[in-house]
Amino acid sequence: MSQPLDIAEKLTGPLPELSADEIDAAAKRISDIIEPTPLQRIERLSALTGAEVYVKREDLTAVRSYKLRGAYNLIVQLTDAERAAGVVTASAGNHAQGVAFACRAMGIAGRIYVPTTTPKQKRDRIRAHGGEFVELHAIGDTFDAAAAAAAADVARTGATMVPPFDDPRTAAGQGTIAAEILEQLGRAPDLVIIPVGGGGCLAGIGTYLRERSPATAILAVEPAGAASMTAALVAGGPVTLPEVDPFVDGAAVRRIGDLPYAAVSAFGGRVISHASLPLLTATESPRGAGSFRMMLVDEGAICTAMLELYQNEGIIAEPAGALSVAGLAEIGVTPGSTVVCLISGGNNDVSRYGEVIERSLVHQGLKHYFLVDFPQEPGALRRFLDQVLGPDDDITLFEYVKRNNRETGAALVGVQLGSPDGLHSLLERMHASPLQCERLDPGSPAYRYLT
Repeated sequence: MSQPLDIAEKLTGPLPELSADEIDAAAKRISDIIEPTPLQRIERLSALTGAEVYVKREDLTAVRSYKLRGAYNLIVQLTDAERAAGVVTASAGNHAQGVAFACRAMGIAGRIYVPTTTPKQKRDRIRAHGGEFVELHAIGDTFDAAAAAAAADVARTGATMVPPFDDPRTAAGQGTIAAEILEQLGRAPDLVIIPVGGGGCLAGIGTYLRERSPATAILAVEPAGAASMTAALVAGGPVTLPEVDPFVDGAAVRRIGDLPYAAVSAFGGRVISHASLPLLTATESPRGAGSFRMMLVDEGAICTAMLELYQNEGIIAEPAGALSVAGLAEIGVTPGSTVVCLISGGNNDVSRYGEVIERSLVHQGLKHYFLVDFPQEPGALRRFLDQVLGPDDDITLFEYVKRNNRETGAALVGVQLGSPDGLHSLLERMHASPLQCERLDPGSPAYRYLT
């Protein structure tokens, strides 16, 4: 991201330092177009944790995410010459909507690059927000591929880059969330839980809280399949992940930004949960006043949080938007403390809910897959149902992996349990059965290929 920053410096001079004062100034700049989002107390989460749990509803902005704040704060500061040259950005989808909205509001031409994995719902909304002022280009299957294409555009055309996270103006805009939380709550929260993608939101909110509410603890939550901030803090600087799981598309960033890393590393603290790094502690709870902690959550846990928010509170959160609530479910908080979870976005494509439900069931231990060799004779499936399947279990998938003329044929069988505790007895019945049954490990290549 260095080239876009160099270009911006040539056009505007030195970039402002990220600080609470700059975030307060950003709040004034964006106030004409962005109304404060609600801070909503959630009775269910409060009862589950014993704390007073609030959610900051960034899913209720005009573009259904917090990204409008940073995009507008940057673009509104451009000079007349910069506006005439137009703007360019790369995004997984939400930042692009913020840029598109700002371009249309200010009459500025913009070119937006997104990965091909960006859900259709987000691409449609980008076009709707930008109208005739925005061109949309889908490039590559990761944010980084889109970012490279955007950087090449800037070098070729002289347009101004609007970085989604690696710019103090963007991060300052995101930091206005913290200013609103303090004003709406009327006191310092004990803990704020923040989702992490590129790190701009964490950098902005964390910077503001460190200066204006230093006793507030911060918990930053990343998806386990895209832990770029965690990797940077462990390595002592930004590193490029070899691959990321694109499911949490709003947070699927292979390399954290330099500016977010510099800001976040200054917070101190440590990683408290990282499955692939046993040298780090995984037992400490983020209860200390003013502490900063990073943790990872499994994509299945994120899906469970999404479904529970929808079914109980009617909140439509995208995967990245549910990160904070998924993190809350996995930590211990002090009873009576005040906790704020950031719902960062609600741009979820309804066509993805099948996969969301599937991942949630697997995470909860309710869904399992097996390869079963069935004798190719009448009644084989009936015996499986009668002798192996439990009274509260259900077959959700049955298909032969390969048809042949042998006496047995392997079938992929999906079983949904009535309770996670039912797995042990199911495995015992399979072992006692004359059928050959092989359980597929969710992390195995066979599981990914067959399911």
